[in-house]
Amino acid sequence: MKYTHLFFDLDNTLWDFNANSYDALRLAIKKLDLEAAIGDYDQYFSIYLQVNERLWDLYRENKISKNVLKGLRFEESLELNQTPLPGMGDTLNDAYLREMPKQMRLVPGAIRVLDHLHHQYKMAIITNGFREVQVDKLIQSGLKKYFDKVFISEEIGAQKPHRKIFEHAIKSMNAPKRRSLMIGDSWEADILGARAFGMDQVYYCPKEEKSTLLTEELPPVSSRITTTTITHLEQLLDLL
Repeated sequence: MKYTHLFFDLDNTLWDFNANSYDALRLAIKKLDLEAAIGDYDQYFSIYLQVNERLWDLYRENKISKNVLKGLRFEESLELNQTPLPGMGDTLNDAYLREMPKQMRLVPGAIRVLDHLHHQYKMAIITNGFREVQVDKLIQSGLKKYFDKVFISEEIGAQKPHRKIFEHAIKSMNAPKRRSLMIGDSWEADILGARAFGMDQVYYCPKEEKSTLLTEELPPVSSRITTTTITHLEQLLDLL
């Protein structure tokens, strides 16, 4: 057996962040009685996703703080939706984060894969998500029992793709780097981060055409480091 330790990303690798985010934000808007003010929810959510992704990139690059990100993503998306609600950014964020851990949709195949693997490998989560919701997500969704440890970027003081978070996780798990594997859906954070650190990786990318393009642009590293792409999570079982 080549690997002894498996490190999983959480959001959109095991826990269906996109679907759960859609449901949580809709519930938050309803509970705040903002449905009429915002209008077409699908249109607003599409705008929100783009704004949130851009601001998370800035957060990972330490260009904005967590507190700025949380409120600004809603303020900006409401303005772009042409339904500005001044001063509601933080309120909407708080309501949204309260709903997020309650959502339990998982990536297809997640439970089957984890049931098969967790008796054979030491397993941990490495996530960039907010500390106040990530552990609750794992508990509520039934995922926590599969993992020996959960490494959250806020607690460690470094976000993926910074090598510090991978190094911390490896040392904490007493895991040999060459016998460790990172599995994640973010090309920049999970794959390039682990690759630069010197750990093998599996890129989970349901959009096959995108994954093919990205793997053609891999930066050079030691020939011992492997990068594998899967389009269905259950393909992990054929690799391990």
